[in-house]
Amino acid sequence: MKKIIDKLYNKQTLSRDEFIYLINNRNEEADEYLFKLARKRREEYYKKDVYIRGLIEYTNYCKNDCYYCGIRCSNKNADRYRLSKEDILLCAEEGYKLGFRTIVLQGGEDPCFTDEKMVDIISALRNLYPDCAITLSIGEKSYDSYKKYYDAGANRFLLRHETADEVHYGKLHPKNLSLENRKKCLYDLKDIGYQVGTGFMVGSPYQSAENLADDLLFIKELNPEMVGIGPFIAHKDTPFKDKKNGSFELTLFLLGIIRLMVPTVLLPSTTSLATIDKMGREKGVLAGANVVMPNLSPMNVRKKYMLYDGKVSTGDEAAESLNHLKESMRKIGYEVVVDRGDNVRVSI
Repeated sequence: MKKIIDKLYNKQTLSRDEFIYLINNRNEEADEYLFKLARKRREEYYKKDVYIRGLIEYTNYCKNDCYYCGIRCSNKNADRYRLSKEDILLCAEEGYKLGFRTIVLQGGEDPCFTDEKMVDIISALRNLYPDCAITLSIGEKSYDSYKKYYDAGANRFLLRHETADEVHYGKLHPKNLSLENRKKCLYDLKDIGYQVGTGFMVGSPYQSAENLADDLLFIKELNPEMVGIGPFIAHKDTPFKDKKNGSFELTLFLLGIIRLMVPTVLLPSTTSLATIDKMGREKGVLAGANVVMPNLSPMNVRKKYMLYDGKVSTGDEAAESLNHLKESMRKIGYEVVVDRGDNVRVSI
């Protein structure tokens, strides 16, 4: 195990069989060795800095019916909401005052938010906060739509590929969605000039070690600026309600692998990690992550954006939540900074 991890550290890649071997044979000793090298590598590029992103979950309407997602269109139990432009700008204003220099607009694929509406919101944010990065996480769109958002002032786009295996993709999504189109979207985003993020669920139903190896190889090929991974967590109102949750430990292990494979990557320690383990965010950072994404959404909608069951929500206002986060990061030797937190490969 150590020999293969050393190879990954030195060469930034492995064969498919070597990735599969690591995934199938990971143990506590290998974890600690990997995490030590992952911390060393991230500190070469990002020191002890942890970047914060202000997350605004602006709509939980979605036209898609992905089998794992709590806001899928056929879930009649979801309590639907949409934030107005004014609501979004108020959230951003509060975030800016607190020191957030990246605003993330995340939502389901909601046809109500037309290109015209999105361009209006993005332009307003760009004019108000010229020193901030604007990140979108709003799903599959056309090349022209992505270009309009970019021209309006969006800098980054998060679009998880979810799985790089076509057969597995078909087991997680209805027939109208395809891996081919998902990948096309990611390459369109790169072509336009976005800083691009992709990622996958760890332990999603029917996933194999081979699938995970293919995910890693796809990430290596795409060479994104950001990667977001988290354990699969079942939602009670989906076809996967009785499926087993993904492994917390394997998720941490894969964070370490991704850090060594794409050394400059911006790597979030996700909410789903904190949902499974109360020290999840901290353990993610100790495994090689360098981004956390506190929630700036209004308190009255946070529990409505329920992609999976039990999603952690402290109930804190954003300021209190940020103070707790700063303290918890200090305790493990890291520092939350006021910074856009761009990928070091990107020249502003």
